Amino acid sequence: MLPPASAGPREYPSDVAFTPAVKAIQERKGSRVGYGRMERSHGWQTAVTSELTEFLADLDMFYLGTANAQGQPYIQYRGGSPGFLKVLDEHTLGFADFGGNRQYITLGNLSENNKAFIFLMDYATQQRIKLWGTARVVENDPALLAKLRDPAYPGKVERAILFTLEAWDMNCQQHIHPRFSQRQIAPVIEQLQRRIAELEAEVEILKSKSPRNS
Repeated sequence: MLPPASAGPREYPSDVAFTPAVKAIQERKGSRVGYGRMERSHGWQTAVTSELTEFLADLDMFYLGTANAQGQPYIQYRGGSPGFLKVLDEHTLGFADFGGNRQYITLGNLSENNKAFIFLMDYATQQRIKLWGTARVVENDPALLAKLRDPAYPGKVERAILFTLEAWDMNCQQHIHPRFSQRQIAPVIEQLQRRIAELEAEVEILKSKSPRNS
């Protein structure tokens, strides 16, 4: 694997995203003062917290970003059972990699550039979390796969991918359109169907008591 380009020491965790070029634009656009204040106060998180763990526990999808040695980015959707992106320790996340279309773009990118990005989106609650770090592919590790797989999920597990967390941040809710998964709306639909059946039964009772049916 080719070593990733060195970005030099970081003064703040957010420097993983706020490069000198980004900060220069923030300065021109008038947002640098506010972000500078954020950096000097609490800044971004660098380890898994209970808040992040709770967020991951119900999430059944995320987007994984990688880039090849030339810097060409690639975004891949990842889906599974709720909580399939698991916390292994305070700096490591892992997930079972299922068989797909066999293009292997993500695997190829990680073989020459281990920089990675995970975009977490909970459309129902209109929350998003961004994770910066590195990732590596783990093959032929039955113990790790047993820890990451969900026997109830039909996807074929081929390998594991481990993500080492460097920094993360929770974004505002602005411009996020709420959407709901089939799993989330199923109880509501079932409740409505039961209510419809109850009302239909009541209508039939009323019809049977109608003078026309006497």
